[in-house]
Amino acid sequence: MSLAYERAGSGPSLVLLHGLGHRRQGWAAVRDKLTPHRDVISVDLPGHGQSPPLRTGGQAPVEAIAEQIAMLLSELGLSRPHLAGNSLGGTIALTLAVQGRAASVTALSPAGFAGHRYEFYYDRALFTLTRVAARVIRPLVPLLSASTAGRALLYGTMVTHPGRVTPEQAQGDVAGFASAGAAMRAVFAGPTRFTASVPDDVPVTVAWGTSDRVLPRSNVRVARRQLPKARFVPLPGCGHVPMTDDPDLVARVLLAGSDTRRAR
Repeated sequence: MSLAYERAGSGPSLVLLHGLGHRRQGWAAVRDKLTPHRDVISVDLPGHGQSPPLRTGGQAPVEAIAEQIAMLLSELGLSRPHLAGNSLGGTIALTLAVQGRAASVTALSPAGFAGHRYEFYYDRALFTLTRVAARVIRPLVPLLSASTAGRALLYGTMVTHPGRVTPEQAQGDVAGFASAGAAMRAVFAGPTRFTASVPDDVPVTVAWGTSDRVLPRSNVRVARRQLPKARFVPLPGCGHVPMTDDPDLVARVLLAGSDTRRAR
């Protein structure tokens, strides 16, 4: 069974990869801003949404996910599309770039650039507690999602403007987060670090929410050292998952990052 995805729009192909515990619908707020300019493919990562479970086969989880995304790209006839990803999805996009599968990469708060080991344990605890809470409160989600205060409780540290998330998306996100436990456990079996070198002919844009409470600003310093040729862009007022915090800004960053005129 192939990975679940949605495709719409016209122009250069842009593949969107969500973060750990999320789903392809997380890009909904920016999707319609992209489709007039890009052939947009949003994908459910293995073990997430409607995609089949993550099977690592002894590989590191990031490598296994990247391999399955690469297989989907081949099925779609895409040799080197533009890639964009949030959090874990950003690391996957960078990994695919190293493998020669990307025309460009735009990474929103990418994982894999922790400055200290304690950050891994913090994130593992945060995601574990959030997933357990999502399972416990699922009967209350329809009620909580109906108000901004309720959505603030549901989204916790992930976004800065929970009122901009629709009730329907909130309900779907909670259900998706609760069901992604196996993939989360696999990814958090050990620290994820990106230490490879992206080819010089692949333009890289790294955008980070200035109010990201999941991956601290120290990650930006590590990313600058590891990706010295990347373009770094701040996302003022945005959290770790910035798509609903400022859809217009995120869409502009994605379009600029995948602009064929930037290709080297």
